[in-house]
Amino acid sequence: MDFRCVEECSDCCVQREYYPTKQFGKIGVLILPNEKEKIEKFAKDNKIEIKILPRIGVSENPNQIPTKILAYQLMGIEENGNTCPFLDTESGKKSTHGGYPCKIYKSKPLACSAYPLIESNPITLDEKCKFCKECGTANQNLEFETESLLKIKEIMQTNANHIWRYATGIGEKEDKEIIKTGWILEEGI
Repeated sequence: MDFRCVEECSDCCVQREYYPTKQFGKIGVLILPNEKEKIEKFAKDNKIEIKILPRIGVSENPNQIPTKILAYQLMGIEENGNTCPFLDTESGKKSTHGGYPCKIYKSKPLACSAYPLIESNPITLDEKCKFCKECGTANQNLEFETESLLKIKEIMQTNANHIWRYATGIGEKEDKEIIKTGWILEEGI
């Protein structure tokens, strides 16, 4: 079955998840370093308030915070981290599948182009995707998504000794006590 967005769905642009655990807070959309400046410029030019945090960093020394950032994350606009700031929920316009349109669709991040494929071994479909829930699986029409995910993996490849994840400090009110903020060495996950 060919993958396609489910009619009137915008869930992937709204719902954010805790990853890899609640301690790290909710994650934002993965933004590569070469995408960050372009996204910031678009937001500034269009007077859209955004928040970009680090996501993955590397260092040669485990006692040193990251010396290089491999990826950033575009956080949602709601206090709990949900809803992409580029999702047009106010104009009344609709996307081709009837969901809310994306204000940066033509220059969206590679991570958005790769969805619903997720990085795992092996690469799988995101179980939270409405299409994947309703239709089971997609075995065709994922070439573009696969190419996008492979580009992300290639760009983020590193020989650094230590990988760090950034804890966003963002999540549901009831989880605030366990959510951390700042860099955490991945070896401790």
